[in-house]
Amino acid sequence: MTKKIYIADDEDNIRLAIKAFLEKAEYEVVDFATGDELLAEFEQTPSDFVILDVMMPGSNGFTILRSIREQSTVPIIMLTARDSDLDYATGLDLGSDDYFTKPFSPMELVMRVKAIFRRMDFEKEKHSKD
Repeated sequence: MTKKIYIADDEDNIRLAIKAFLEKAEYEVVDFATGDELLAEFEQTPSDFVILDVMMPGSNGFTILRSIREQSTVPIIMLTARDSDLDYATGLDLGSDDYFTKPFSPMELVMRVKAIFRRMDFEKEKHSKD
């Protein structure tokens, strides 16, 4: 079964580059220009993974992260041009699984997504044996 990933980033070039790399890795990808659009879709049809920009029009990525965490433990990676320790700590404290600062390598992002999925599959398999 193909894993579905939602991406929200208001920078078209970044969002579309991530989408292209993830689709090449055979994930189903749905992209959104705002976090509010992603959240509305997630509440109707949850995805298997979320990638969120921090600074977007409307609700920022931290707000969307908080809203998703109220209803799901889906893996979330935060993206941002802000690289302060406080931003990084805030993202992790709110429940993100990883935090990338821009500019970044889309290939590395795909590898981290795969690593998180592998870890989830391992945990699921381990618990099913218990």
